[in-house]
Amino acid sequence: MHSNYEFQPLNPTFYDQPTLQLAESLLGQILVKVTEKGTSSGAIVETEAYLGEEDQAAHSYKKRRTKRTAIMFQAPGHAYIYQMHTHRLVNVVSGEEGNPQAVLIRAVEPLTGIELMKKRRPVDKMTNLTSGPGKLTKALGITMEDYGRKLFEPPLFIAKGKPMEEISRGTRIGIDNSGEARDYPYRFWVKGNPYVSR
Repeated sequence: MHSNYEFQPLNPTFYDQPTLQLAESLLGQILVKVTEKGTSSGAIVETEAYLGEEDQAAHSYKKRRTKRTAIMFQAPGHAYIYQMHTHRLVNVVSGEEGNPQAVLIRAVEPLTGIELMKKRRPVDKMTNLTSGPGKLTKALGITMEDYGRKLFEPPLFIAKGKPMEEISRGTRIGIDNSGEARDYPYRFWVKGNPYVSR
């Protein structure tokens, strides 16, 4: 449906909004990865916000600065990618410089380069292709080499999509041992979209 899609990266100023607002604004925008084998993309349908300093579930809780979290202290709009078990997860750095916050991209709906995505991640059910944070990075070919990239220019960027009609909000998934942070309603998703992780 988007065969001759013209991807317009979002303006860097798009990322200058409060993290919870950004998490919601990212829904419907398009995550694009350009590789030698081709370009693949998906519309963002689920996100999760992490509010840094005061959020026990965030890697940057109490402004913990490690080699892994260094990029979170930079200006918003950079890619924070980390490895969890065998998966890589892609986050959008948010919050002003020095205030380490991020939005995890939890699920996308495939748009272009779908055959390439299926080669990287063969699945029986199409809805299983990108319905989770580790699934979507594998399908799109996002690697640790993308750590720290600016998300407003290729090869890894977020392009202008279209606003989503109905957005739901609830608690984050898989947050254990994080005290009350477990119950923060910091997850946003497109209501009824089959690619949302649960």
